[in-house]
Amino acid sequence: MKTALQRYMDYTYLMDRVKDYRSPKAKITTMIRSGEIIRVRRDLYVPGNDNSYSLKTLANRIYGPSYISFEYALSYYNLIPERATTITSASLGKNRRKEFRTSVGTFVYHSVTPEVYPYGIMREEENSSPFLIATKEKALCDTLSKLKGNIRRDSLESLLYEDLRLEENDIHSLNITDIEFLVPLYRKKILTALLDYLKSHVPYRKGMRRHA
Repeated sequence: MKTALQRYMDYTYLMDRVKDYRSPKAKITTMIRSGEIIRVRRDLYVPGNDNSYSLKTLANRIYGPSYISFEYALSYYNLIPERATTITSASLGKNRRKEFRTSVGTFVYHSVTPEVYPYGIMREEENSSPFLIATKEKALCDTLSKLKGNIRRDSLESLLYEDLRLEENDIHSLNITDIEFLVPLYRKKILTALLDYLKSHVPYRKGMRRHA
């Protein structure tokens, strides 16, 4: 079984592997052309002869610091019915959108502020490869925070149930204590409206925790 290092290779690792060839750089080029390895982006490669690597782990490594969030995380938690194919992530304080179209998939990054970034992140694993992903509460807050225009409380229900296509049971499963902690960090009226809506529609549950 390949180790995580062998699944996610940098240029230094590859050069060490082929150091005994007459031209190590030429050998790496040959490996790419033959499909033995796949160049995801500069200084990041994965094996081409198996798919044991995780796209979620790659999302963390392609651009960072970052964690998976927005639509992809909502899909991961089955909160939205559509299967997200583009892996969306939140990155720290870049104040811009970045997109990487690679041979293994498309990865999009939206910035969040330093005040928001550290909270509501979980460490998960896929194929023994770790990755960081927002909790479902953080993913929803991230998603709503990027919407343009003023969303009134009376239109929030339509946004949640018709536009995002969340189910009522999913809304009721949200950890309001976590959202109550997160909302002031964003300084977004739409998230204040979300919290007000949840407080009036979803009962508090004991044992909720804040994430850090």
